[in-house]
Amino acid sequence: MPQTAPYGSWVSPIEAADTIAGLVGFGSVVVNGPDLYWLEQRPSEQGRSVLVQRAADGTIDDLTPDPINVRTAVHEYGGGAYVVRDGVVLFSDFADQRLYRRESDGTISPITPKPPRPLSLRYADADFLPDGRLVCVREEHPEQGDAINTVVVWPNAGSAEPEVITEGRDFSAAPRVSPDGTQIAWLEWDHPNMPWDGTELRVAGVADATSGTLVAGGNEESIVQPEWAPDGSLVFGSDRTGFWNLYRHRDGATTPILPMEADFGDPLWVFRRNSYGFLGGGRILTTYWEHGTQNLAIVDGAGSVRRVAGDYTEYAGLTTDGEAKAWFTGYQPSRPSRLAELDLESGAESTIRSNSMPVPAEYIAEPRVITFPTTGGDVAYGVFYPPCNPNFEGPKDEAPPLVVLVHGGPTSHVSPGLAIDVLYWTTRGLGVVDVNYRGSSGYGREFRSKLDGQWGIFDVDDCVAAAAYLVAEGEADPDRLVITGGSAGGYTTLAALAFRNRFRAGASYYGVADVELLAAHTHKFESRYLDRLVGTDRDLMRKRSPLYSADQIDVPVILFQGLEDRIVPPEQAEAIADVLRERGVPHAHVIYEGEDHGFRKAENIAHSLESELAFYGIVLGFTPADDLPEVPMVEAPGAVKPGTA
Repeated sequence: MPQTAPYGSWVSPIEAADTIAGLVGFGSVVVNGPDLYWLEQRPSEQGRSVLVQRAADGTIDDLTPDPINVRTAVHEYGGGAYVVRDGVVLFSDFADQRLYRRESDGTISPITPKPPRPLSLRYADADFLPDGRLVCVREEHPEQGDAINTVVVWPNAGSAEPEVITEGRDFSAAPRVSPDGTQIAWLEWDHPNMPWDGTELRVAGVADATSGTLVAGGNEESIVQPEWAPDGSLVFGSDRTGFWNLYRHRDGATTPILPMEADFGDPLWVFRRNSYGFLGGGRILTTYWEHGTQNLAIVDGAGSVRRVAGDYTEYAGLTTDGEAKAWFTGYQPSRPSRLAELDLESGAESTIRSNSMPVPAEYIAEPRVITFPTTGGDVAYGVFYPPCNPNFEGPKDEAPPLVVLVHGGPTSHVSPGLAIDVLYWTTRGLGVVDVNYRGSSGYGREFRSKLDGQWGIFDVDDCVAAAAYLVAEGEADPDRLVITGGSAGGYTTLAALAFRNRFRAGASYYGVADVELLAAHTHKFESRYLDRLVGTDRDLMRKRSPLYSADQIDVPVILFQGLEDRIVPPEQAEAIADVLRERGVPHAHVIYEGEDHGFRKAENIAHSLESELAFYGIVLGFTPADDLPEVPMVEAPGAVKPGTA
């Protein structure tokens, strides 16, 4: 018989450390002959990304010893940090951003020169030419001015200076060598576009790759994941019809492969974000987003499609062997994330690596995909997770508190899945809604573009609307709504507290407080992002900045910030903390040394989650059953008292 206890006070089998300790992120799968390679991000090793190999005999070994961290900082977000050929690995080490060569016997040596200043030369997204030379994206950071992004070709083993084959554009990505080794395809784009706004796909001969021929794209057409097919044609995703669909370019003509109102790609925040791969017989194995979840399908040469049965809601980093096998990181509501192998001929699936099941199945809340009305006659989407603990139930006359999660990006996308950090809340008696607000990916270009000029308005509206929808459904207490998010989600959190009077409290992780300051001091990749999201008018920037409306924040706030953050510098959190202190609004400002944009160290991730729970207990008036750290709440005479706002 379940025990009746206040929501938020339930005894949970999940500790904060369980949400990250031993929890591994799988990604960047590469097939090379009979061997399989991938990266494992391990918070238990200070967030280090380790290159792992499964050899032909099935043995699995780490290839990069501590302290090597296989991670590139190009665009700051990285991706495409290594490449393999004939058992030889070339990778970027995060500590100095040089390229290193790992021989099959385990010997590791640098192949790019030591940069003139620390981290001033960076490399990513490489591919091999037939003669062993390497083509990749290079990012140079001069002493003054913006970074310079080019595509370069390195001679064997870095024995001489590289040849620059593209220059004069603000950004480049995805250099890919044709199967016969005679052509290179790549993406490029200029400010103020982000790669999901408009990119150009170009192709040039290897012998004279200077500017290339435009194949597709432009200022209002986004191209994603160009790949050469085994038959020599060039396949890519384009949103020219409003959705990222697949196209094939051959003999000067471009034709659609499978027209659908579904997204066959994702925003290019990181390099090598694979959504499809090639199979034998001219077939393509592809993922696509539809109705809030990701599907897997096989497309044949005639454009006929067959969906592959499976219970995953997301297939991340899809990779194929060119014949009949595929690998991906699979997410689903009832099982932990795993690196999976799928045989398309037999249908057999096996698990290469998996995170452990955090709790028995009865503790797992069944997620519900919701569509709800929002402002302007629009709709938005989300995933709702109700409280779930077989040992407890809430008082009959109460509805549970609700945590509104705001993803970052803001072009990210959430889907139903087994997220241990969500279980941390639901097993304690709090409901959670993960919001796909207007601007999120996975719903086509029109939905993604709705946030243009409306950042700080539509995203906030949709989070408020999600909470209101669940209150109306009887799933949430209207007086105990809190909002939290990181990066762009942290901005929306602060904006919701400054511009609306709906939430009882907020938790911002490395969030933007001053839009104008962000535009002036963030890194090159996002330095013009706000041109579309907000505009360039200074008064408008200030109007959309929570910092300049902080006098409207009358509820408690907790701020989490890494001191090494180059994307949203620590000054952002410091500035809004100063205003809250001056006004006497209860708040906490928690900082972590050695963390950048997105916490990677297990101890800091656990500490921030425990502090957030303790903060909600103070604000919402419940007593968590956990032994939690003391929250460094700052109050002053005349402060708004927690739980009374």
